[in-house]
Amino acid sequence: MPALLAMAALLVAGCAAREVLVHRSAVVPAGIDFSGSWQLASDSAGTNRRLAEAQVAAAGGRGNIFAPPGAGAARRDRGSLVHVFLEAGSNLKITQTAHALFISFDRAIVEEYRFGEYTEVSVGPVVAERSSGWEDDAYVIETLDEKGDKLHERYQLAEDGRRLVRSISIFTRKSRAMLVVQTFDRVNK
Repeated sequence: MPALLAMAALLVAGCAAREVLVHRSAVVPAGIDFSGSWQLASDSAGTNRRLAEAQVAAAGGRGNIFAPPGAGAARRDRGSLVHVFLEAGSNLKITQTAHALFISFDRAIVEEYRFGEYTEVSVGPVVAERSSGWEDDAYVIETLDEKGDKLHERYQLAEDGRRLVRSISIFTRKSRAMLVVQTFDRVNK
């Protein structure tokens, strides 16, 4: 009987519905404009290092890259694929149009987020679902990988538009595995 209950529990857990991302608003809140150049504030200096370390850990760590034959799949299964969609930089240049945000990270990588989008995104062979749009006066981007791990980013102005606050959360198995809050100072508008 205990074996039957265990099998039933596994069956129910296996049939649990996969998370579906929330569709967000495409309507820009009145008076909100992220456009400008932003520099990572001194109180956030260590955040990019934390993000890089989390990406390395998600990729399987700094262990021997010459793993024994057959160990590659096990190494990949340990990490979260959603980390490949995470960008970081000390200097951001944001261009806000009527329909999208363009965020340049350290003048190297530019990401485009269309207001109210719900789409499939990919980096190489890694495919994920993405939802982005407005939630009150913040811009929210969620990326959900095939394993159900989720990257949640939130951009919001503070101090009368002089600061930009970016919070980054990664959820694995629906619990928060990481939270990093970055603050950027406006360089110009």
